[in-house]
Amino acid sequence: MAISVVAASSIADNNSDFTHIQHLPSHHCEDPDQRRSFTHTQLEIANPTIMATNPTPPRHFDVSPHPPVPAYTASPGSILNADKPFYQKIQSSDRKLLECFTLPVRSGKAWKAPAGSIIRLSTPEGPQVGDLNLWNLHNPREKFWAARTRQLHASHVSTHDRLWSCLPYLRPMVTIIADSLQGYGVDKWNGRCHDLLGTRCDPYVNQMLSGDDYDFHCHSNLVRAVLPFGLNEFDVHDVLNVFQVTGLDEEGRYFMEASPAKKGDFLEFFAEQDLLLALSTCPGGDLSMWGWGEGGAGEGRERKSMLDCCRPLRVEVFEVLGGVLEGWKQFESPKYGGVHGMGVPLGEKQTLSMCQERDPKLREGAPATCQLY
Repeated sequence: MAISVVAASSIADNNSDFTHIQHLPSHHCEDPDQRRSFTHTQLEIANPTIMATNPTPPRHFDVSPHPPVPAYTASPGSILNADKPFYQKIQSSDRKLLECFTLPVRSGKAWKAPAGSIIRLSTPEGPQVGDLNLWNLHNPREKFWAARTRQLHASHVSTHDRLWSCLPYLRPMVTIIADSLQGYGVDKWNGRCHDLLGTRCDPYVNQMLSGDDYDFHCHSNLVRAVLPFGLNEFDVHDVLNVFQVTGLDEEGRYFMEASPAKKGDFLEFFAEQDLLLALSTCPGGDLSMWGWGEGGAGEGRERKSMLDCCRPLRVEVFEVLGGVLEGWKQFESPKYGGVHGMGVPLGEKQTLSMCQERDPKLREGAPATCQLY
């Protein structure tokens, strides 16, 4: 097969061998006088390191003998570090129940939580994974940013970690103030709880992997949940997987384990702003029998449907009492004052130039009205 994307230097004639290949700008390739065709064998001879499928010997990569340090660190008092005594006081304060509901299996629901409230997610009947989305109640463009939260804190979050909003807002949406599974730590498979590595299950991946159409994956549950609030599928975003244990294996592949939650386990958040939240009870239940497609998982007599592993989740919203929040205020976004390196748009520069040509007063710098039409 001939390849005509490169040109050769040191070519004496059409039949001569060449020893060096150089890439040329695209306009050279478009010039019929510059284009040449070469076989893959010729290219491989010219540059064996680049063209070889498995070049030998293998490259040696220098790795620092010193362990890497976290990429995102902050000094004490930074917005990145929660004021632990303050949030401990909030968590232990008296509270008044504002809203409570139980989310059935394989369903989704959205709800509002005012700034300064406590949001409690719990497992009333035993282990169950939930997929959580968050938006600013007044501006849904400000929504939870799982990737940056993962960088700022960790791949799995717990007490005093925060969930952050997307650019250009970049501020805490909630702070975790209590986690009954905080002691889970790291298991023998390097799994951890409350996952930010993965995202929600969805019908598109399910159809791709299994060929099945199924309407009650977490993505679909969240879509249905937010429709009454004027949002749609495009507003659903990467999630916090609550009560879910995940990790990466030795080859860097994502894995999930059965949820360690027991009846009554909980995760509590302090709302740092007015919020709209949505939660899905994962169709995989506690993930002990997870598998793509609506079939079962397991072996022999142990094979059963994932539905057998599904349980409800409970949501409670509380008002904080006792004056604990006196002096507290919502976080503001970073005060970036730049324009991302952009100047006046090219079109306006051209318009100004045309105005200056038509009106001598503009060339002299005097005020004038520019009318092009």
